Amino acid sequence: MLNPNVPALALAPMDGVTDPAMRALQGESGVFSYAVSEFLRVSSDPLPIKVFRRDVPELDHAAKTPSGMPVHVQLLGGDPERMARSAQAAMRAGATVIDINFGCPAPTVNRNDGGATLLKFPCRIREVVQAVRQSLPSTIPVSAKLRLGWDSVEAIYENAEMAAAGGASWITIHARTRSQGYQPPVFWRPIGQVREKIGIPVVANGDIWTLDDFRRCREETGCAHFMLGRCALADPNLPKLVAHELGIGMPHVPASIDWAAELARLLDWMRYYGQGAGPGAAQRLKQWLKLAASRGVFQHFDQVKLADSAEELLALLRGAAPLLR
Repeated sequence: MLNPNVPALALAPMDGVTDPAMRALQGESGVFSYAVSEFLRVSSDPLPIKVFRRDVPELDHAAKTPSGMPVHVQLLGGDPERMARSAQAAMRAGATVIDINFGCPAPTVNRNDGGATLLKFPCRIREVVQAVRQSLPSTIPVSAKLRLGWDSVEAIYENAEMAAAGGASWITIHARTRSQGYQPPVFWRPIGQVREKIGIPVVANGDIWTLDDFRRCREETGCAHFMLGRCALADPNLPKLVAHELGIGMPHVPASIDWAAELARLLDWMRYYGQGAGPGAAQRLKQWLKLAASRGVFQHFDQVKLADSAEELLALLRGAAPLLR
């Protein structure tokens, strides 16, 4: 359960990015209060237990990463009964918290009655949350992740109320509409207005790229709980700085980022989870570096992007250190 009086920092779910290997790596920092899994899509049939154990292997270990960071299971879908039955299967697989995705902006997801498309139908948000909530024992919290609306910021007020009315223990709000995708600007102030009215904890999310961004977000929202996604990977030091500001840790923040060590550790976890072989491994490491390069945190992506293997990429990084830090 998210304690309204205790600050928390969450690792956001990012499809194809925050998989078990990345969650394991991020958990090692000790600064995240919890992570949310990539969404598991509930379409024509409820999901079976084996899918949860395959995609969220932490469920076999008390729903925690090897370092002990809790992992919440996220479901995506629009049919209340199928979502409820899937939530029950997740619980039987070992889930300790169920999160419901009402924020994914992907067109394919939205065309198939999932993610942000439900923001256009507030009553359906309540129905889905309520069905999931009523299908589980009270010891399993249910949360919901929303955007501000489909194409209107004002939609968040009713949608948030519907999620709370359905029984959500807390909600996370991404400070954009679906129409914006990931384009600026973000609107943090409505998150604060929802927090003041809704009566349950609110987690603020969206465009916290720097410590100054975090401070502005906290000032505008009044929130004690925050979720970091792309920004946490673009700058691995940022979660440590934010956690320190929140008073939930005083970790050592290195003056520079040792990208070779970071990526080597991710590769270790990929191998642990059976993902570390073949050209896909190199692409996964490049995915991370490209994101960091897009924010100016990693300056030498052109020098490593043509590496054919993960081993070659790491050798390039190590051979050029500290130039490539």
